[in-house]
Amino acid sequence: MITIYTDGACSGNPGPGGWAWAIENGPFASGADPNTTNQRMELTAVLEAVKANPGPIEIVSDSTYVVNCFRDKWYEGWLKRSWTNSKREAVANRDLWEPLIRLVLARKDVKFRWVKGHSGHRMNDLVDQLAVEAVRNQAGRSGSLHP
Repeated sequence: MITIYTDGACSGNPGPGGWAWAIENGPFASGADPNTTNQRMELTAVLEAVKANPGPIEIVSDSTYVVNCFRDKWYEGWLKRSWTNSKREAVANRDLWEPLIRLVLARKDVKFRWVKGHSGHRMNDLVDQLAVEAVRNQAGRSGSLHP
């Protein structure tokens, strides 16, 4: 199983945003959006990581919004209630949740783990830096973290 670290960042909320994913000693990617929210960037990072990496993976994120959706199976209620939440309101960010949930459920090989953000975790700090760089430059990049 490959472990992939993800993060999103936003300057203002809404405002310019960035996302990133990285595999220790492996590939990474980031991207930007000129007008978005932090939650959308967190979701985009995970969606892009899952799309780019076939095979069994573990997504490590500091976003409880993302991790809890899968850990606590929020999506089951959303699907039963036609994409409304427990308050009978439309699920926010459905345009990102829908393809992510569809992909994760179809693959059956994606796990999620939460990590505390800004706590000195090397890889979480790295994807945070990549996401913030994407916000600042309003451009993404990709490459390899091989030593």
